[in-house]
Amino acid sequence: MSSMTASWNLLRRALLADGVISGTTGALMMIAASPLAGLLGLNVALLRTAGFSLLPFSALLVYLAGRTIVPRWVVWGVVSANLLWVIDSVLLLVTGWADPTLWGYLFTGGQALAVAVFAGLQYVGLRRSVPALA
Repeated sequence: MSSMTASWNLLRRALLADGVISGTTGALMMIAASPLAGLLGLNVALLRTAGFSLLPFSALLVYLAGRTIVPRWVVWGVVSANLLWVIDSVLLLVTGWADPTLWGYLFTGGQALAVAVFAGLQYVGLRRSVPALA
């Protein structure tokens, strides 16, 4: 197995894991927005909108993970979107836009950390598999 193949596999696995977890989280946030809002101290509309936005994104990630060749600019877009999600999550917690409970801080901070890890893995996989990408 060449290093290019190993790196491409890292990128594919990171895209797939990100897609599955994003889709699961998005569905949970949409379906259970009302009970989650009380537990997390976050607005129902915020949870539903964020959850809804994750569904097409997760579908794209799963699709990309199954492709043989993926345009580099698309992966850079995924990494950028993930970093934007992390920044928005941190801003949500520090600007007073929301009044989260302890569970809300843990949920928002935990998912921001997970998204940052996915962005990092995708970045490393992208940088190491440039020849495998279009």
